[in-house]
Amino acid sequence: MKIAIFSDNFYPELSGIADSIVILAKELVNLGHIINFYVPKYSLKNYRKVGFTGKEIDLGESIKIFRFFSLPYPTATGQSRLVVPTGLRSVFIKKFNPDIIHSQLFFGVGIEALAAARLLKKPIVGTNHTAITEFVRYSPIKTEWFKKISAQYLIWYYNHCNYVTAPAQSIIDEMIKNGLTRISQVISNPIDTAVFNCDLRKDSRAIKQEFNLSAATVVYAGRLAAEKSIEPIIRAIALVKKEIPEINLALAGHGSSEKSLKDLAKELKIEHQVKFLGTLDKPTLAKLYQACEVFVIMSTSEVQNMCMLQAMACGLPMVGVRWRGVTDLVGEKNGYLVAKDDYQALAEKIIFLYKNNKTRQACGQAAFNFVSNYSSQNVAREWEKLYEKVIDDFEKSV
Repeated sequence: MKIAIFSDNFYPELSGIADSIVILAKELVNLGHIINFYVPKYSLKNYRKVGFTGKEIDLGESIKIFRFFSLPYPTATGQSRLVVPTGLRSVFIKKFNPDIIHSQLFFGVGIEALAAARLLKKPIVGTNHTAITEFVRYSPIKTEWFKKISAQYLIWYYNHCNYVTAPAQSIIDEMIKNGLTRISQVISNPIDTAVFNCDLRKDSRAIKQEFNLSAATVVYAGRLAAEKSIEPIIRAIALVKKEIPEINLALAGHGSSEKSLKDLAKELKIEHQVKFLGTLDKPTLAKLYQACEVFVIMSTSEVQNMCMLQAMACGLPMVGVRWRGVTDLVGEKNGYLVAKDDYQALAEKIIFLYKNNKTRQACGQAAFNFVSNYSSQNVAREWEKLYEKVIDDFEKSV
């Protein structure tokens, strides 16, 4: 198959969406398919923000990347881009003549995907990675009318796709409640288990020295942004320090909240315990996970968090917020859930795990077992079957 993947979010922007679709594309190529990406063009400043040179990412001969002119759009990463849709780009896409179009988001590039599907008479699958109510809460416009219009637009968009997916059932349920009429199903984001695994855990002491981490280190990875609710994690660490003086918190990522989080750590007198490591490449991030003992997340904006899946593949137990997509991944066997913003409960669970080695190890093993079905190979085969079904149904309906 020739598959055209459209996304408003891509390399070099820090994003679980970008990570997941690149991993998926590589595995689809291994199955014999050809991929074209259609994504925004980023500025050199966007590349430099994460330590890249601006050179296009090389994904192999069977994966090509085409960039659309874009404008900067204010978000927590400081990297987001907005593509103004014209519909005229379909002429360019016609040369590829895809068998199917896969849209990953519903903004400017997503509109180009819809236009291409209609003009080229091709089936389109739309994947929703976004909890729209949470997205609007942290967007530049926070009014109720904008929230309502955004929800209506999202449903309008996905009702124009031939098939709809999301990586979490909670998003599908919300869309159906709001008026989604298209056939839909849950398909997980994939994990690159060749990179994220438990192979290095036996060398964790040496890796800790490399990152200058203590024997007791909690980790969070992702955007340092308001919607990620990192402040309760730092407040929890201040409480944990009273019981476990050597505790460290490793934060991997960048974002608009970095300065305020550093200020909070200083205010709580734990600036030496909180390590801001910046954005790490995937092999380095995998090493960091294997140098830590517990992964924490308090974000209420998650659909399916890629960093959680990666950490679980590295055998880390979870402590997370009882909210949306986090509850889909954390159960009684692989970790614990606490209420939104409840940093005292978060601290209690972290202390419990560090004082109960057997429980912590059992939770880590359960986390590893839980994500075994999320391997990129398994997820790619699931997508291959779905693409074939959607193409077949589309051809029968024409």
